[in-house]
This record gives sequence, structure tokens and C-alpha cells, in this order.
Amino acid sequence: MAVKRYKFNPHTRAYEVITLPFQVRFYRFLRHVLIAFIFASVVTMLFSYFFYTPKMHRINERRNDLLLEYALLNQRIATASEQLTAIRQRDNSVYRALFAVDSLSIPGIYTPYAEAKYASFSGDRYAPLIGSTWSALDALGRQIYAELLSLDELAPLASDKELMAESIPAIWPVDQNDIRNIGRYGRRIDPITNQPGTMHYGMDFSGPQGTPIYATGNGTVMTPTGGSGYGRQVMIDHGFGYRTRYGHLSRILVEPGQKVVRGEQIGLMGNTGRSVGSHLHYEVLYRGNKVNPISYFSREMEDADFQSIIESAKEATLDANYDE
Repeated sequence: MAVKRYKFNPHTRAYEVITLPFQVRFYRFLRHVLIAFIFASVVTMLFSYFFYTPKMHRINERRNDLLLEYALLNQRIATASEQLTAIRQRDNSVYRALFAVDSLSIPGIYTPYAEAKYASFSGDRYAPLIGSTWSALDALGRQIYAELLSLDELAPLASDKELMAESIPAIWPVDQNDIRNIGRYGRRIDPITNQPGTMHYGMDFSGPQGTPIYATGNGTVMTPTGGSGYGRQVMIDHGFGYRTRYGHLSRILVEPGQKVVRGEQIGLMGNTGRSVGSHLHYEVLYRGNKVNPISYFSREMEDADFQSIIESAKEATLDANYDE
């Protein structure tokens, strides 16, 4: 249906009826709507730029809350890291020293992850904050993992502390009254080749041939390894990662598989193997590595204490033989 409009004609001095088609009227209506929409959008944009809408206000509050939560999280991570550092220091200097265990070493445990792990944060306005927080959390997780492994390693030692105390090689393998001279652990001039700077991986105790040699801790006699340079030798597995070697003996008084106790006589000093005189070559091995025996000797032990251990070992050996 067409809409009638009137237009004054100056020639005829009368009003004429003008009828507009529906399409024209529709296009005009649509134009007005579009203009109104554009105008409203511009007004809304300008208002949003200069003023906070309720929605933007809520978003801004939530952003501030998140920033505060990140700040608190970073403080807690830093506090937890400091506490773990204190625990690790106590672990290395107290607990592991108490059980004579080396510090736990896990390759790469404290190496940060590659930046690619946090690539999903890149390009974001708060990427540095989010990335650093996640990196700190990952570092904390690695520290916790390392301490859990350390505690797992120390747990069986703590439960067997009495057995371990008797097994660690803690006494001299020779009565100090029978010792003429002591060759230290470390580099020295080789007594056979006269080559300087040769590494000596044990301690030498020189004395009369036939001097009694004693087990320095409870353990089981092993089949010896290490070549013929040691001459007649005894190796004892003390458990807990410890082994001891007694070389250049003139006579062996124990057999592989035999259980021995600290202070039990296991052989006689001699001059067998690669040797230039009657002496005992004594080694301590921890987890396969030759370490300085002097670190394990009880420095507060007096001669009376040593003799008491020897007598106790004799009694224990006699009792065991009697029971058999």
C-alpha cells in the first residue's frame, strides 16, 4: 500500500498528491536505523574509552585481584624455597654426615626448564609475571622431588642405625702399638718405581711380619678383586655401600662368605704382592669409590677402648664357634 504525500505546485498553485513506493520507504527506514546504530556505537565507544562501564569495572577488579593473588603466591613460593634450602643444608651437613653418606646428586635437578615450556604465555601483557611464577613453581617442585629422594635414601639407614654404627669401618685395622710407620692416602713417590705424583688410594701401616690385622667393622668376607698387586688380601662388605680391603697379608684367617665382627682378627701382616716391606695396605671403598680411610677412624678412641673391642670380638667369635 502506497503512502500519500502532498506537494505544492507553484504553477498550478495547488497541492498535488505524491505516492512513494514501498521499496523507497523501506530503504529510507533502513538508512535511519543504520545511522542510529552507528551513532549509538560511536557514543558507546567514546563512553567506554573515557568512562568505566559496570562490566569493565568488574573486569578491572578481577584483574587487580589476580595480580594480588600472584604477588601472594610468589611470596609463598619464595618462603617455601627458603625453607627447602634450610632443609637441604641440614640434610647435607647433619643427617648425611651422621650416616656418612655423600650428598645426593641428581644431574640437572636445579637446571631451569627450557623457555619453550612457557611459550603459551608469550605475547600476553602479563606474560613475564605468569612465566616467572610458573618457573618458580617448577623449581620448587624439583627441590621437593630431590628432598623426597634424599629422605627415601636415608630412611633405611635411620631404621638400621645401630647396625650401621657397627658396620661402618671406624677402628684402626692394626693395634697402634704395633705400627712402625704410616703411609698416608694421596699422591706420593711410588716406593717401587720412584715415580712422583703417584696416587695412593689407601693407608699403609708398617710393622713386624705376622702382626694381627683386624676387621674395622661388621660385615661379610668377599672374594677379593683388584689384581695380584695386593698380594694375599681380604675384602669385607660392610653393607650400606662400604667395603674395606686389607692387602699384602702373609696369612689369611677368614674365608669368603664368612661373617666377621668389628675387631675380629682376619689375617697377619706380610710382604706379599707389590710390596717392599712388611706392611698392611688398607682401603675404604664407598659405593665403589676409594676414599680416605682417615675420615672414618674414631679419633676419640683410646688404646683401652681399642683393646676392649678386640677382646669383645674374640668372645663373640668363640661364642659363635661354640653355638655351631
